[in-house]
Amino acid sequence: MNPRTTLVTGATQGLGRGIALDLAARGDTVLLHGRDRARLDAVADEVRAAAPDATVRTYLADLSDLDQVRELAAQVRAAEPRLDALVNNAVAGGGSEPLRRELSAQGHELRFAVNHLAPYALTRGLLPLLTASAHTGSAPARVVNVASIGQEALDFDDLMLEQGYEGLRAYCRSKLALIMATFELAAELDGTGVTVNTLHPAHLMDTRGVREYGLTPAVSVEDGVRPTVRLILDPELGSTTGRYFDQFTDTRAHEQAYDADVRRRLMTITDELVRGCVPTD
Repeated sequence: MNPRTTLVTGATQGLGRGIALDLAARGDTVLLHGRDRARLDAVADEVRAAAPDATVRTYLADLSDLDQVRELAAQVRAAEPRLDALVNNAVAGGGSEPLRRELSAQGHELRFAVNHLAPYALTRGLLPLLTASAHTGSAPARVVNVASIGQEALDFDDLMLEQGYEGLRAYCRSKLALIMATFELAAELDGTGVTVNTLHPAHLMDTRGVREYGLTPAVSVEDGVRPTVRLILDPELGSTTGRYFDQFTDTRAHEQAYDADVRRRLMTITDELVRGCVPTD
């Protein structure tokens, strides 16, 4: 069998770096995404040194800019012969200044943009390659969206949290939006050979984002790597789609995620916001 090819966003530190090292150690082709060229090259060198038999390629993009998300998808489609898995891991956390509301390049609330709009647009942009790879391979192509156990109901009267802003609240809302998009995409893609699942990888991993917000890490990054890689590779999960996992446990997300009307409303807004950032063919 040919090595699997997996794109990991946010691969220059924390969970993304750990996932890349794990997959490379298995001899897979790993596509590393980052937004800082120096850090991206450093992690690529580290992965190559740790796993000389793996193939490693890098992609540079700032996912807070939907134009760069579109260009990233186009570059991957043009350069890669196949894509067996996409791990949407890049994240904007609560922030070191949680009361400072930040905006994306397109003027959207930053955490909503990076944690929800960008992975949705990137997945849409890569669907032609994911679907083709599933049809030519012996296993489904998999999309794994890294969410969080921290989830807060969306308020459609203030979706971008212009009132009462706080970074962790914005983060929790954006992660619930990502979970809802996971469920909607999974239903849409059922039968295409592409599965879409989401998970809370581990609670308070030892990452820069956790420390920047002022929280004390409780577990290692490896505790989050193992359940995430399981969703990428486990053959017993080959037909599993549209599910939310708390680490290894298939469980329920926030109750709002199961309101079909709310999901449809969110996706109508999401599709409008990312219009022009995904291929139309």
